[in-house]
Amino acid sequence: MNRTVLGLGGTVVALAAVTGLATLWAPGEAAQSSGGATKAAYKPVERTTLVCPQPSTSDVAETTYTAVTPKGGPGKKGSASLRPAALVDPEQQGSGAGEGGKGDKDSKGDKDSKGGKNGDSGAGGEQQDGGAAGKPFLPLGTPGTPVTDDTSDPKAPALTGTADGPFAPGWTVQQTTTIGAGAGRGLHGTSCTAPDTSFWFPGASTAADRQDYVHLTNPDSDSAVVDLELYGKDGKLKSGQGSGEGITVPAHSTVPVLLSTLTSEPVTNVTLHVTARSGRVGAQVQASDTELGGDWLPPAAAPTPGVVLPGIPKDATSVRLAVFAPGGHDADLKVKLAGRSGLISPAGHETLHVKAGMVTTVDLKDLTRGEAGSLVLSPAEGGRKAPGIVAAARVLRGKGGKQESAFVPATAAVRKQATAADNGSSGSTLSLTAPEAGATVRVTASAGSGGGSPKSTTVTVKGRTTKAFTPPGPSGGKGTYAVTVEHLSGGPVYAARMLEREQSGLPAFTIQTLPDDGSTVAVPGSSQDLSVLNDD
Repeated sequence: MNRTVLGLGGTVVALAAVTGLATLWAPGEAAQSSGGATKAAYKPVERTTLVCPQPSTSDVAETTYTAVTPKGGPGKKGSASLRPAALVDPEQQGSGAGEGGKGDKDSKGDKDSKGGKNGDSGAGGEQQDGGAAGKPFLPLGTPGTPVTDDTSDPKAPALTGTADGPFAPGWTVQQTTTIGAGAGRGLHGTSCTAPDTSFWFPGASTAADRQDYVHLTNPDSDSAVVDLELYGKDGKLKSGQGSGEGITVPAHSTVPVLLSTLTSEPVTNVTLHVTARSGRVGAQVQASDTELGGDWLPPAAAPTPGVVLPGIPKDATSVRLAVFAPGGHDADLKVKLAGRSGLISPAGHETLHVKAGMVTTVDLKDLTRGEAGSLVLSPAEGGRKAPGIVAAARVLRGKGGKQESAFVPATAAVRKQATAADNGSSGSTLSLTAPEAGATVRVTASAGSGGGSPKSTTVTVKGRTTKAFTPPGPSGGKGTYAVTVEHLSGGPVYAARMLEREQSGLPAFTIQTLPDDGSTVAVPGSSQDLSVLNDD
């Protein structure tokens, strides 16, 4: 019996190493068997899958893609690239999702569309049905050196792809879109994400001044079936034109769904739960506001009793926090801002009561007051075991008619490393937060897309504080570069990167949180030889 258990556990871990699943134990922790005798060895993932959503359907949008893998992966042979996903109108899937498609039923790309700057079909090239044909997009040549491409095609597709061998650990793709006018004008940025079966999006909206689309993208060879649930301040919302249940996402395809079609009346603050009942998908929400610009709302970290929202800029003019408790118990929270000097409580919002199954929002206004910080939500003292929560904040910069918005979801700590691509010589701010004990990290700038050599610096973050600074650039580098944060010692560290670009007087910006990239998995010792599981 004991031999069977060990074999099954080894099989699960070996499969995790091959498919690039999340790290099972944090680096530095001694993972042991039930008998407490066998320590884990940490192995780099051998394969990583990423999904990039359709960037925009605006005729005045310009999108830049940047891909990179940090140096350090084992082996010599491997590859990393993306391919287009077919656009599917949800009305054709029998999902009841309503008028969810952003594009036309036949908008599968254009053979004459503008190509990328490298002269190939780029992201604006023809979308191949099934995603298996067509020229690879953003193929990496060398770990540590970014590659870039861009498009202004309003039919630019969603992308899916894989990296293996030395390109798999830490493979990162950034998608940054500038929209010059209209709803959502400003800077929309997102890191392409790994597919999964469950996502939480606090901070979404179905109000009349917002158009929020959830993009469901299937990277696999079998169809996925997805359910969408919306919650407001009084609980689960009533269905609208579409129920959101049983949405079919065909293989290598993407289905955009307009959230307002899923409710019978507009609601300003909602939490969206995306669940794949079969298969897996990538999911991200794009929010476009008629007055406040827009950005991508990435999924929040999985429910936990305490969460951290890093990287709120020092000049934020408004911060609106949305919190949801998905379990059956209410949550009582302490609200803190980790700034440059320590933790402080926002006046009048020191605590927060969140009813189970209901969205609680609070306007924290300009709580940063000229000092960059991170929100830290923790269980209030006393009472029974604290329930898990999910949270996100909408952040505004600017005033009057020149305001722009971005989103900061709760994120996981950087256990080993995390990477942010598409940094330039200016307009990039890295925020590091140590909400408990102090920590030491190494920040490394990759070579530039146009040359140069990597450059590293060691950064110490005091406990209970946030350090915001311009990240180092490569030595003699040209073009864009990536920044990798490596946790070296001390307490947990949470990270975020802000990009900002002035756009006709508009303080356009976007924020990406940097959870651990899952570049390693912990492999416990086993009495069985599992090498056969790694044979190709």
